[in-house]
Amino acid sequence: MNAAQNVDKLAQNTALNQKTSGINAALKYTGIPASWLSKRPKLPSRNWLIFLSVTSSVIGFYVYDRRQCKRIRQSYVDKVKNLAEQPLAALDKPRKVTVYGAKWPGDEEYDQSLKYFRKYIKPILVAAAVDYEMVGGKKHGDIANQVAEGIRLRRRFDLGLDPESEVTKKLPTYQSPDQARRRELDGGIVIVGRPTFKEFMAGLTRGWSDGLEKVDQDEVLAKILEDDHHFDEPEDPEEISDAAVPIQPKVAHMSPVFAPIHSSPRSQLSIPNDMDAPPAVVPLIPPLLLVPFTNYIGISQIPLMIWDFFNQRHKVRSGSEAGYTLVTKNIRRIKVSPAKQDPLFADVVSTGAPQLDLDFDKRVESYYKKSLSSIPAEIEKLRQKYYEDLAPKLATARELARGTREPTKEELENPPPTEVELRAERLKKERRWRDDAAGWDIVKPSTSVAWDPRFTEALWIFTPARTERSLDLELGPKT
Repeated sequence: MNAAQNVDKLAQNTALNQKTSGINAALKYTGIPASWLSKRPKLPSRNWLIFLSVTSSVIGFYVYDRRQCKRIRQSYVDKVKNLAEQPLAALDKPRKVTVYGAKWPGDEEYDQSLKYFRKYIKPILVAAAVDYEMVGGKKHGDIANQVAEGIRLRRRFDLGLDPESEVTKKLPTYQSPDQARRRELDGGIVIVGRPTFKEFMAGLTRGWSDGLEKVDQDEVLAKILEDDHHFDEPEDPEEISDAAVPIQPKVAHMSPVFAPIHSSPRSQLSIPNDMDAPPAVVPLIPPLLLVPFTNYIGISQIPLMIWDFFNQRHKVRSGSEAGYTLVTKNIRRIKVSPAKQDPLFADVVSTGAPQLDLDFDKRVESYYKKSLSSIPAEIEKLRQKYYEDLAPKLATARELARGTREPTKEELENPPPTEVELRAERLKKERRWRDDAAGWDIVKPSTSVAWDPRFTEALWIFTPARTERSLDLELGPKT
């Protein structure tokens, strides 16, 4: 028995000596529990293995994608950074482009298209020392209105209706109209997304077709609204107190589609007809860079959002390629008809670009929310509700203004709007409703891109094709 006990004790001592050898013996005197030193590692459980595998894979996809983004962007920056080193004279200005970004249908963040430009295209332009000016729209139709107004002002200036300021001519940075036009043509226009393209072309068509008379839009709308009879006095004085029955218009102005107001009637124009008529030939327009852009909105598109998050490198490559195409100044004439066969368009199909430029990025319209088609009906519903509530408000305002009754305690504490205020409110609401309806009518999928045959020789497109024509060669002789 004693011999067996001695054997066990010897085995324990041997095991203890083995455990406390090496690093364990050194750490023994640090106060670390012995159980920690003798603990044997083991494989994690099945659930932990699944969690670690999924997490490491997701992190790996993310890290790989972002590293590729940096590599792709840097490769394009290296291609164009030599252009930024070219010297300029003291008063010279760098090349400048105008960037248009319209509101994406259904998205409350109206500047998503400009964010896309800043994130994916801007780094290439900055590396090449190309200046830019961003023009955005907070609602549908803003870009079209700004483009049309800019063209109208230019036409007035070219005809001498708006002379140039003498003070401006004395500035050291002054450029003659020819010099400014040359710099504008040397720059270009960046169009981000199909909604922006539709609005830009609509504004371009309107600007080169409408009259040149300066029009007060609110004044024109006020004259139109005079015939809707919502503010007419009832023929029977007893009807004044019948505030619960809204005054119905004698003519129909409740159509969900409202015609936009662009110019006053021709008979009221003070500009001669020969100057106010649309020009037969449209001068050269700065070349367009058409940038594809898709904004995923809605629960049904969440899988596409997730895929997009882990594949940013595709956006970086597309945006960098677009910026590089603009910097290299390669252009071709716009293609609007397949009947015209030009060798310049031979590689348009082979590169996967749209066969017709007016169909640019048309596929993205399938991603619009289906509920957007009810915008005209929703606007009409808001109008009807407003005019139903307007009748009692108008009756109250007239009763208090004429002194036919005393104001109530609540009306003394919170005075109701006067008739003048109601008219101003109605004008503001009608202007917004009409603008919203007209703007949606431009960008909705069923509307084609606006086109004028005069643009055939005036519009050019930036292209990465191999046999493009130089921007300087094409624009030089015509400016």
